[in-house]
Amino acid sequence: MQSAASNSESGARSFLSGMAGKAGDVVVGALNMIGVRYRWGGDTPDSGLDCSGFVRYVFQDTLGMALPRRAEEMSRVGEKVRVSDLKPGDLVFFNTMRRTFSHVGIYIGDNKFVHSPSTGSTIRVDDMDDGYWEKRFTGARRIESTVPQQQELRQRVSATIGGSN
Repeated sequence: MQSAASNSESGARSFLSGMAGKAGDVVVGALNMIGVRYRWGGDTPDSGLDCSGFVRYVFQDTLGMALPRRAEEMSRVGEKVRVSDLKPGDLVFFNTMRRTFSHVGIYIGDNKFVHSPSTGSTIRVDDMDDGYWEKRFTGARRIESTVPQQQELRQRVSATIGGSN
């Protein structure tokens, strides 16, 4: 086992890559759910997952973060993101039931998102440019607590590098 002193620099590096990797963890967690069946109200992979149950499960499983249960409630968490600024791990919302924010998925990059679409289907990747999704897109959110604020990050990195000065 390495001493704390010889480990401080690599600790800072792993901390920073850990912060950058959280969005990646969400994406990997989402992709690992591909093929799980849709079930309205479902909240575990074994029972099946609806769209919000899927998103909630992935964020809880990968980040230990509890999101609200319904897509409409999730649409009020974090900060609004323009479609041109989407990053992997952002939540994307659609109007699929004549209600704004009635469907949610996880953006994975390259204009694609993972979601649990509907009864009779399974979790899958779809393209946001697909006509069906493009005309129903209603917004996106970035969950703030997935990446600490810059000041908090500075303090934590400083503490990791400098020890307890």
